[in-house]
Amino acid sequence: MYNQFQNRSFLAEKDFTGAEFYTLIKFAEHLKDLKAHNVEHHYLAGKNVALLFAKTSTRTRSAFTVAATDLGAHPEFLGANDIQLGKKESLADTAKILGSMYDGIEYRGFEQSTVDALAQYSGVPVWNGLTDDWHPTQMLADFMTIDEIFGHIKGVTLTYLGDARNNVANSLLVTGAMLGANIHLVGPKSLQPSAAVQKIAQNFAAQSGSQLLITDDLQEGLEGSDVLYTDIWASMGEEDQWAARIKLLQPYQLNMAAVQATHNPNTIVMHDLPAFHDLNTTMGQQIHDQFGLDELEITDEVFNAPFAHQFQQAANRMHTIKAVMAATLGHPFIPTTIDPA
Repeated sequence: MYNQFQNRSFLAEKDFTGAEFYTLIKFAEHLKDLKAHNVEHHYLAGKNVALLFAKTSTRTRSAFTVAATDLGAHPEFLGANDIQLGKKESLADTAKILGSMYDGIEYRGFEQSTVDALAQYSGVPVWNGLTDDWHPTQMLADFMTIDEIFGHIKGVTLTYLGDARNNVANSLLVTGAMLGANIHLVGPKSLQPSAAVQKIAQNFAAQSGSQLLITDDLQEGLEGSDVLYTDIWASMGEEDQWAARIKLLQPYQLNMAAVQATHNPNTIVMHDLPAFHDLNTTMGQQIHDQFGLDELEITDEVFNAPFAHQFQQAANRMHTIKAVMAATLGHPFIPTTIDPA
């Protein structure tokens, strides 16, 4: 059987068609079912994968490690202190060495150019666990969750509130356009996606029929939304910007008023985590001490509501990452390309 994903890297959503992306989602749903029924699926027995983490992570590291193990592969974690990447050895040289030892490489870090170069020089599939520009593994989990809850993706309206020019917002805009979902990015004008990212999304939307809206108007963006989504207001390395971010983004908090403003009784809530919804973290307490706030991008009431699905979303990271690794490392039984439903 022909596997259209074999030996391909997974660097950014825009490198795939909507049908290819949806096929990976459906494959992940199949793998999730196998795991739920305790059916072994050691499709990658004998394979070795390198997990490069220039940025720390709980969910991404766990998802890649468990996914690789379930597939019968051996994952090797290399943290920021273990990899040189241009410090003592050129990025190209490191990529060639890793490619000679490992069958696939995951990278989570900062510049998109780093993961692109790893793919260029290693000669093996490379998977983007997160960069400053894109977050494709998160998108597979997000839209798999939507597919599970609604039974389809095409035509679903997702509204993102907050910093609408970060990697998650970029990826939601482009991926939604690929899959035929309607994407609303709602945030201050100074934190909206670049013209280049918007152009990529518009090109996909012209093919899929997706409706895109980028606005600072809360009511316009929220009306009729099926999914409300938010993200932390300052990413790793931006902690010195909390004061400015809070001032800009507080009006775009995902709270019960925002949920009610959708006028949709079936609206669900998603968050890619971690979330500042209470004071049960050191950083949350520090922000409270400095700014007097108990909650930031999402209120505790909404975070713990029955219509919030962030933990289902997080669990799906493992299944979708498993699908990417199995598909790109040559598992032969990939379904033929499936158009988004």
